[in-house]
Amino acid sequence: MEKKKPMTRIPRRRGVKAAALLASLGLALSACSGDGGGGGGSDLTAPGPEVLDDLDEAVQVEFWHSMDATNGQVLDGLIDEFNAQNEGRVQVTGSFQGQYDEALASHRAAIQQGDTAEMIMIFDLGTQFMIDSAQTVPAQSFLDVDDYDTSSIEDALLNYFTVGGELRSFPFNNSTPLMYVNRDAFEEAGLDPDSPPTDLAGIREAAEELTVRDDDGTVVQYGFGASVYGWFIEQFMARAATPYCDASNGRDGRASEVLFDDPKIVELVEWWDQMIEDELAVQIGRNTDDGQAAFTSGRAAMTLESTGSLGGFIEQSDFEVGAGYFPLIGADDPGGSVIGGASLWINGEGHTPEEIRGSWEFVQFLLTPESQSVWHAGTGYLAVNTEGYDGPEASERAEEFPQFSVAADQLADSVINENTAGCMMGVMSEARVAAEEGWETALTSETSAEEAMANAAASVSRTIEEYNASVED
Repeated sequence: MEKKKPMTRIPRRRGVKAAALLASLGLALSACSGDGGGGGGSDLTAPGPEVLDDLDEAVQVEFWHSMDATNGQVLDGLIDEFNAQNEGRVQVTGSFQGQYDEALASHRAAIQQGDTAEMIMIFDLGTQFMIDSAQTVPAQSFLDVDDYDTSSIEDALLNYFTVGGELRSFPFNNSTPLMYVNRDAFEEAGLDPDSPPTDLAGIREAAEELTVRDDDGTVVQYGFGASVYGWFIEQFMARAATPYCDASNGRDGRASEVLFDDPKIVELVEWWDQMIEDELAVQIGRNTDDGQAAFTSGRAAMTLESTGSLGGFIEQSDFEVGAGYFPLIGADDPGGSVIGGASLWINGEGHTPEEIRGSWEFVQFLLTPESQSVWHAGTGYLAVNTEGYDGPEASERAEEFPQFSVAADQLADSVINENTAGCMMGVMSEARVAAEEGWETALTSETSAEEAMANAAASVSRTIEEYNASVED
C-alpha cells in the first residue's frame, strides 16, 4: 500500500497566543491611532515608478511570511521567477517567520527596534492592529499612484481588506470554508454526493442516513463531525447576514461589542448539541487537526474545513472527496462567506522610496494571472486575480480535481456587504477564542447555549474597551 503524504498545513489563527498578543499590541499603540471606519491609519504615500530609474544597484526587498512546506516551496518559486525577471533592478529575499501569530510578534519587535522588513504577510485577525500601528503605506495609495486596475481582483477579498473606504493591504493567501463529504459513503447511503446538504436541517437529514452502527449498536461512522472552531461561527453569521460585531462590523467606527450571542448562533449551538446527543455527529472539540482526522479516517462522513485543506483531504483519504458550499443555518438565510488567510503589507516607516516601490513591483507580479495560476494550483489558496483560474496550472488542477472550483464559485456567489466583509477590531483573536469557549461550554456542560454564548460575548467587552482606549487620540 502506498504511504500517504503528510497533509499540507494551512497556518492557523492560533487562539490563546494570538489573542494575548493582539491585546498586548494594542496597549503599545497609544501614539498610533485615528478615527473613521475601523479606526487608525497612516499618512504615508506610495512613490511613483520613477524612483526605480537610474539605479546604481538592485533594490533589496526582505519579505517576511508564514508559508512553509509545500506552500513555502511554491512561494519560493515565485520569488525566484520575479528575481530572474528583475535582475539588477529589484531582488526579493523571502524569510519564513513561523506561524501567523509568531510573524506578527516578530513584526511588533521590529517596530519597537525601528527595523522592519520591507514587506510582511499578516493574518486577517491582525488587520486592525496593522492599521493602528501606522507603519505601512496603505494599499490604496499604490493603486491611486499607478491607476491600477482591480477589476479582475476577487470582490470579496477587496471587501474584507477595505477599511474606511480604502484598501489597506493586498489579499494574497486567502481561503474560505467548505462543506466536505465522503462521496463513497453518500452513494452507499443512497444520497447524491453532487448535491450535498445546504443547511442545518439538510445536514441532519443526511446524517440520519449516513450514520452506521455495528451489530452491537456502536457507531462506526457518524454522519457529521467538525471541530469547534471560532472561524466557523464567523462564517455562519455572515451566511445569515448577521454582523459579528457592532458599528457595522467595525466598518463604521471602532467596534465596542461582539454579537455572537445572536439567536441565530444560539440556534446553531443547540442544533450541534442535539446532533451529538442523538449520535449523528461525533464530538470533536476545538482541535482542528482532530476534525480533519475524523473526516479522512472515515469516522465522519461530512465535515467543515478551509479550502486550503482540500488537497490534503484528497491525498489522505481512502475514499473520493466531494465538496459543497459552507452550509446555512436556515434555508432562507441571505448572506455570503467571509474570507480567511492573510494579506501583504508594505512598510513605509524607515524605508526608502526605492524599497517601497520595489515591494509594490513584487506585489504586482504576485497578483498577475500567471502567478495566481501557479499559486492556486500549487497551494489550494484562492486565486486573488480571478483570471488566474484560466491559467494552465490552475486549469489542469481543476480538470483533475473539480472540487477546487467550488470555493471560487461560492465566493463569486457571495453577497458583498459589511456582513461578508467580516468584523474589524483589534482583538478579533480574543473574540474568536471566547466564541469557541462558549460554544464548547454549551456542548460539554449543563449550561444552555443561550447562557454560554451570552457569557462568552460579555467576556470580550472589557478587552475591546482596553484595546480601544489604548489607541484613542
